[in-house]
Amino acid sequence: MTALVSDTLDPVLPLTPIADPSNTGSDMRELRRRVQDAGLLRPRSRPFVFTLIVTGALLAAGIALLVAFHGFWGVLVGAIFLGIVSVQLAYIVHDAGHRQGFQRRWQNTLVGILCGDVLSGGSYTWWVKKHNEHHAHPNHLDMDPDIDLPFFAFTPEQAREKRGVYRFVAKHQVIFSVPLLTLVSYGQRIASIQSLRKERSPWRRWEVVAMLANLALYVGVPLILLGPWKTLLFVVVHQAVSGIYLGLVFAPNHKGMEIVDNESMLDPVRAQVLTARNVKGHPITDWFYGGLNYQIEHHLFPSMARTQLGKAQPIVRAFCEERGIAYYETSVVRSYVEILSSLHVASAPLRA
Repeated sequence: MTALVSDTLDPVLPLTPIADPSNTGSDMRELRRRVQDAGLLRPRSRPFVFTLIVTGALLAAGIALLVAFHGFWGVLVGAIFLGIVSVQLAYIVHDAGHRQGFQRRWQNTLVGILCGDVLSGGSYTWWVKKHNEHHAHPNHLDMDPDIDLPFFAFTPEQAREKRGVYRFVAKHQVIFSVPLLTLVSYGQRIASIQSLRKERSPWRRWEVVAMLANLALYVGVPLILLGPWKTLLFVVVHQAVSGIYLGLVFAPNHKGMEIVDNESMLDPVRAQVLTARNVKGHPITDWFYGGLNYQIEHHLFPSMARTQLGKAQPIVRAFCEERGIAYYETSVVRSYVEILSSLHVASAPLRA
């Protein structure tokens, strides 16, 4: 079979799945063997601890900035800076959820609750459950929570099902896409509270306490330090920056790529590769995306440390060439063009 490794992709037309129902896992076992032989699946605690220290230092610097300069411009710059730091904290929560940091589960959970619940105001256990569903069924119409969003339609069929204000927003979703990202962090907080009310977990009580601590730190301390109006400015700008940043990072991973349903016959490797998009690596890009620009490698090996994903890329790419699997990588700018194009096409029935 001819290799299908492409550097360009028409976002209007999704990739055609290359299915082999008899291949239920043999490709995955072989690919895993190659990656394991390269020593890329071993735990990497030192880089994880280093990331914790650096991110903690950035967080402390942002707080010091607010303390030292709490005039209008100081609050504005501090909120923007801390919004960026918040996403870096989210990457740590993500890594801990995949047990990339430490071998023992409780250590990763402790980091996840501290960075997620206490410092970010989002439930760690809620996010892990939701994210595991996404990894198990990426871009699946009925089973991936990341493409079940009320204001967005990722297929013409989803668009036709929208009603009321959701239909109006979906009709113009290209225009509303970035402004709606400012609400992402609020949505995560609301979903976290709802989950802690309904779901039971061994960590539920700890998370409730942690979320209350976040409320005291995030709202109470700024009220004392800045007063009500500057606190409102800080919260609005911080939430907007962190929401837009999160959206810009996570959208390129799968949006505009192959969407599957129960009729799709994809083996484990193709189910992950065909539904994901890589963004070309660079030290700055890798930091900005938290390593998630290597989305294909991450989805194939979720527990692989982010520092190893770039090293795994040549192995995965070569394997896809051998098997005739379309491995797709593009630039930062091109990825957003493709996303907006796919959103425009998906909402076309509402404009007809």
